[in-house]
Amino acid sequence: MTTAFGPTRWAIEITKVLNLVLGPEHFPIDVVGIARDYTAQRFPGDAITLAEGASLPGFDGALYRAPAGKKGWGIVYNNALASQGRINFTLAHEFGHYLLHRTDHPNGIRCGEQDVVRWDSAYGQIEHQANLFAATLLMPLDDFRRQIDARSRVDLDMISHCADRYRVSLIAAILRWLTYTERRAVLVVSRDGFILWSRASEPAAKTGAVFRTSGGPIEIPAGSLAVSQDQLIDGRTGILHGPGVWFDEEVREMTIFSEQYDFTITMLLLEDRDRYFQLEPDPEEDTYDRFMSQR
Repeated sequence: MTTAFGPTRWAIEITKVLNLVLGPEHFPIDVVGIARDYTAQRFPGDAITLAEGASLPGFDGALYRAPAGKKGWGIVYNNALASQGRINFTLAHEFGHYLLHRTDHPNGIRCGEQDVVRWDSAYGQIEHQANLFAATLLMPLDDFRRQIDARSRVDLDMISHCADRYRVSLIAAILRWLTYTERRAVLVVSRDGFILWSRASEPAAKTGAVFRTSGGPIEIPAGSLAVSQDQLIDGRTGILHGPGVWFDEEVREMTIFSEQYDFTITMLLLEDRDRYFQLEPDPEEDTYDRFMSQR
């Protein structure tokens, strides 16, 4: 590690500077400008001097050391990316790699699509740390909570407002909301009728509303919007399923199909339960849980 700071601490330190200089309404963040200015002041002679798009087939972004004879670093995103939110998060992710990992990876780091999208340990601890930094920098929890209260009943339009405010992808905004909401909710990312990965809010996880994908993809329920792709139903508004479709209780499903990721993005909302029943310990931890225990 470059310093003793972790990803959250680095992001908070930079946010303090932004609040002081620009005020609390400094969104969306200019990642490129901040990366250059902050590193020039904090690490003179070893700063980020370049941040731009380039041809990166098979990768979303990369952190590069300057060529021989020059000082500094460059952060690059794949210029084939169509989504500004995805580009912004990728730049912040690579900025995180610079702050956290450049000493241990002096030749730089290349990051694939899944590295920037998934927030668990399936693709390595350093990728999760870079994502945590990016999420905390771009979407500070205090501001996100002002947009959506922890107790609010949400829909995809509310989450989309936050995605626009912070200039991030819908997936990134949903994942950030799941870290603090008091509602029972589950994000499901699927392709070709199978769940690739999912993330549950803490209240949902406490009641067993989770999908354990560490053993491989899980088939999407036959009666779901995610598998039927019913064009007569507005997936953003969603549909209320009875027990036995996703879980053994009613679930509101909201689903959209993301061309930029070639994913199906589903948000499942469950009713609150007054008291959580106690679950037996799971003999196989979820990949996200395993990683979080290492932070």
